Amino acid sequence: MRDYIIVFGAAVRANGKPSLVLRRRINRAAAWARAHPDAMIMPTGGTGEHGPAEAAVMKQALVQAGIATRRIVPECEGRDTLESIRLCDRLLRERGDCARVVVRTSRYHQPRCALLFRLLGWTALAPKSGRSTGRLKDDRARSPRSPLRRYPSARPSAIQTRLTIASLQSSSL
Repeated sequence: MRDYIIVFGAAVRANGKPSLVLRRRINRAAAWARAHPDAMIMPTGGTGEHGPAEAAVMKQALVQAGIATRRIVPECEGRDTLESIRLCDRLLRERGDCARVVVRTSRYHQPRCALLFRLLGWTALAPKSGRSTGRLKDDRARSPRSPLRRYPSARPSAIQTRLTIASLQSSSL
């Protein structure tokens, strides 16, 4: 049994290079993988505005960072967090050797992703991600593009939790 580092995707630039946010996620995953040489890495994310798939870009960057290809199991179809988690859950169950899930994503996103994996029955770790892109100012928090606006709470209400569980259970993925 081994840990699986799940690396959630983010934007890929038009030139096929990872965005700054994606680069940070890749670097954190590579650091964890170096410190835990038995861990596998599962980058997740499909094709966004610019191809190729986020997971494919992450795999290439991880290999360039010195991570062995045999340790990387990409999931290249997920279009959002919930779909990525369901697809990763399926791959983990098929492989049958996952002891724990280690979530590597942005700081605001970590608790939500870890919670969703826990709801599926996994032991999920959400290691500290270091600094985010900076402190949000009050005016940025009101912006429709702000993570605070889109995800007002990392701790969902009971209703949100029940809806998420129902969505995970009814998935035909």
